[in-house]
Amino acid sequence: MHDKVPYLDLPAQIRPLRKEIDAAIARNLDACSFCLGPDVVQFEKDFAKYCGSEHCVAFNSGTSALHVALLLLNIKQGDEIITTPCTFVATSWAISYANATPVYVDVDDATFNLDPANIEKAITPRTKAIMPVHLYGHPFDIDPILAIAKKHNLPVVEDAAQAHGAKYKGKTVGTFGAMSCFSFYPGKNLGAAGEGGALVTNNAEYAKRARSLREHGSTVRYYHDEIGFNYRMEGIQGAVLGVKLPHLPAWTAGRQRVAKRYAELLKDTPLQLPTQAAWAESVWHLYVVRHPKRDALKKHLEDNGVGCALHYPLPLHLQKCYAHLGYKEGSFPVTEKAASQCLSLPIYPELSDAQIQRVADVIKDFFKKN
Repeated sequence: MHDKVPYLDLPAQIRPLRKEIDAAIARNLDACSFCLGPDVVQFEKDFAKYCGSEHCVAFNSGTSALHVALLLLNIKQGDEIITTPCTFVATSWAISYANATPVYVDVDDATFNLDPANIEKAITPRTKAIMPVHLYGHPFDIDPILAIAKKHNLPVVEDAAQAHGAKYKGKTVGTFGAMSCFSFYPGKNLGAAGEGGALVTNNAEYAKRARSLREHGSTVRYYHDEIGFNYRMEGIQGAVLGVKLPHLPAWTAGRQRVAKRYAELLKDTPLQLPTQAAWAESVWHLYVVRHPKRDALKKHLEDNGVGCALHYPLPLHLQKCYAHLGYKEGSFPVTEKAASQCLSLPIYPELSDAQIQRVADVIKDFFKKN
């Protein structure tokens, strides 16, 4: 019996850092700096530098960061935000939390990122921003989207929750729009020991107001300038992220190694493999393949001890919670086809060559029989 290949192996990442993480947590406990505090402040400085940005504001989740980003743009009821139906729901939650309306446009068939060709016809007088996602760690095509945004005087908020360190034409994503938002959910390329997020911007006023909004709308304790939120990052998460951040470039290289090996081993199979645009450097948060017999392949992999996952089996425009928007099956054919055919294979820096080979062998075995 072959060893199992887990879809995600977080313990493999934690083990070599355990002493350092334990020491950082112990320091945080000793200092009792549980809400924000020096560990979070230091992480904000370090992550801003990593992104090549002037300001980083840490939050309790990427979802909270996205919500505050729209509040910084004074988004309100009746406003429309153009975004993608092919992503995790948090992007749309932020729009809904601001009482605005998500307006979906279809994605590019190669990367599943927002297709710039579809954006302009969705713009109305109520459109107030564009919020694309750097999906699966691959940048969206930034220049044409920025050009459309500039033409219509619309800010761009980058949802970079899956794309820490990804590059577009050599420049790190998260530094192109008015602001960008990251997630540090444990399974992300840079994951906390729990929930976490950040808003990154070069705009000092945005950063200042974001810090107030995350802390009950207050800059002086017990004095509240506007209705705020309890969106603070915990001190322990700042401590853990501070330990992990210096390892992120090596982990990214590890993911790129795995993706390259998959491409070599699977190129002659009937799978549609993910591609990397010439202008992009993906950080391969996910490695998503496509095939019409996706469900059967998923079962075959799992029956043979290979973990896999679905991202995302029901597009946002067909979710029950957004039925009121009036979209129907067939509204976004590229997104819907992707949702019915996509399968995420194991990808993380610690994945060994033998494990990658095992995944490929099990996939090839499926196609011999099907």
